[in-house]
Amino acid sequence: MTKQELPKWFNGELYKEGDVVRNRFSGESYELTAEELSMYDFIMGANQLMELGMYSPKNIDDMRKGITWFRKNNPEAYYVLLD
Repeated sequence: MTKQELPKWFNGELYKEGDVVRNRFSGESYELTAEELSMYDFIMGANQLMELGMYSPKNIDDMRKGITWFRKNNPEAYYVLLD
């Protein structure tokens, strides 16, 4: 497996280790790398801000860019956790 790199625009926390993440709706789980877990949490954080009514162009753009990165870097995990 090639080393994944987070994009330059990413300003979330970079974890040192990956972990298993469970889809809160389906219950399915997927093991993520440290980079994937960092991006997943970033996406979920942006989503949570929007659920709280904090609709800023930056939050929406960050979430979209994060989802695009995730879909490109691990399509299988994307479909299990985010689709």
